[in-house]
Amino acid sequence: MIVVSDYLKGVVSQGVMSAIIQIAAERRIPVLVDPKIPHIGYYRGATLVTPNHHEAEVAAHMRIRTPDDAARAASVFKERVGCRSVLITRGEQGMCLLDGTEEAHFPAVAREVADVTGAGDTVIATLALTLGTGATTAQAAWLANHAAGVVVAKFGPATVSPQELLEAIVKA
Repeated sequence: MIVVSDYLKGVVSQGVMSAIIQIAAERRIPVLVDPKIPHIGYYRGATLVTPNHHEAEVAAHMRIRTPDDAARAASVFKERVGCRSVLITRGEQGMCLLDGTEEAHFPAVAREVADVTGAGDTVIATLALTLGTGATTAQAAWLANHAAGVVVAKFGPATVSPQELLEAIVKA
């Protein structure tokens, strides 16, 4: 599994992404990307891209207000980027997954939101770990949604422990 978190700091370039995606494809290694809009053209061929709702709106040239809007935006995003799957993180509206042609929506599970710093990082890390165990993309997104719900309840950049994640799932 290769995870790329693009922070627009100069590390992720067209050449770097092309090499990553080519080498990963040759070895059948999934590539997961937490994107930034200025680099949207770099991610062609990625396995899964995880834009937040603002990034998805910009890339799809549409507003996302409803689950149907999110599904349409995911489809447009997927076609524009040329990736296999898209998971749009929608904050208090949960998540929208378009995996191939299968659509799934996950309601937000956070009880209280203290700080959203690092929520996207938590999502992509949980996706990668869960997919690495052989889970489906939908199963991984479901777990990532719960992990993000734990992290946003904490102040500042935070982590989620296996115990915290298990407790959050049991409470849900």
